[in-house]
Amino acid sequence: MPQRIVNVASRVGLHARPAAVFVKAASAAALPVTIAKEGKEPVSARSILAVLGLDVRGGEEVVLEADGDGAENVLEDLARLLTEDLEG
Repeated sequence: MPQRIVNVASRVGLHARPAAVFVKAASAAALPVTIAKEGKEPVSARSILAVLGLDVRGGEEVVLEADGDGAENVLEDLARLLTEDLEG
């Protein structure tokens, strides 16, 4: 299963606005994507509550995984998004 390891660039991590932007992009993907942080089980990247529950802080690494046609492209797009400052 393709995956990407990404450092979250937003200073506040995946909280509030950055989480909402990420979840919206993941929800628009044609296939399911999971996101995980070290020590926690992978969760659906389409669930705002699950993403917020990971408590990802700025600078921490997350692992994105997807499977299916176009998974590499979806992961690249989402990884690129997380390397941007999504706070404002």
